[in-house]
Amino acid sequence: MPSQNDIAKHFRALHQPGNPLILTNVYDAATASIIAALPTAPAIATASYAIAATIGVDDNALTKSQNLTAIAAIAASARATNPTKPLTVDVQDGHGDASELADTIRQVIALGAVGAAARVGVADQAAREAGVPDFVVNARTDVLLTENGTVEQAIERGRAFLNAGATTVFVWGGPSGRGVSSAEVKKLVDALGGMVNVKMTLREGFLGVKEIRELGVARISVGPELWRAAMKAFTERAEQVLAM
Repeated sequence: MPSQNDIAKHFRALHQPGNPLILTNVYDAATASIIAALPTAPAIATASYAIAATIGVDDNALTKSQNLTAIAAIAASARATNPTKPLTVDVQDGHGDASELADTIRQVIALGAVGAAARVGVADQAAREAGVPDFVVNARTDVLLTENGTVEQAIERGRAFLNAGATTVFVWGGPSGRGVSSAEVKKLVDALGGMVNVKMTLREGFLGVKEIRELGVARISVGPELWRAAMKAFTERAEQVLAM
């Protein structure tokens, strides 16, 4: 069996500009088992929004305890199915101040994670102290959500994240569909050496894997999109049954 840091090294190596890591985010033990068993899925990733939705709370209201409980179930399911497939987890902002963030990182590493989205310097140091120096941090900036936020500001923050030890930079376009345009993604890729994470929206009118790959990013994730698709199918089937 490879060590946890060996798995982290492998996961880090999957982030290749122009040949991006594709993450089909999970939200419970059942979906984790499905993705862990898929030979075409290189890694397992959680989505905090979908985890929150499955337990009936808003993403912003998801507590550290609730998130870690869900991650524990996901990690156990994934490990039982494929113990060598990397697991990366969404821990939002780390659930607290710097000391709390460090504790969060230690706990997710103890559960088997080799990557996370969190504040960079503290997460990187905590991972090193926990014996996983190759732990992958996907650092997120919400600067485009502000009224006057620009791609140039996102680039500035992204460079700071990478210099602090992040592997990739996720520039979020917000929940209302503002998104990040292909021209903006290209600017980010050019400025950040391709180490960019893009969230793909699984709806008509948005870029697919082929188009995003051609922009030169290193990582593609779908966030809660698969959860939304599952809930849509569940609703439709339930309505069909009830109409019989």
